[in-house]
Amino acid sequence: MINMIQYLEKNPSLLTLLKENKASLVGVTELEQKAIITSFDEDETCLETGFWH
Repeated sequence: MINMIQYLEKNPSLLTLLKENKASLVGVTELEQKAIITSFDEDETCLETGFWH
């Protein structure tokens, strides 16, 4: 899972495709994929404290 997140950090265009449901992550459940996408949303994560709101 960490490797996948690191890959998405290096390839933000893939993250856009995931958000638009034009791509999916093989071996990842729908719930896990939503969690990964949410973790990249700036509105949901406070980078200063490292906590989700």
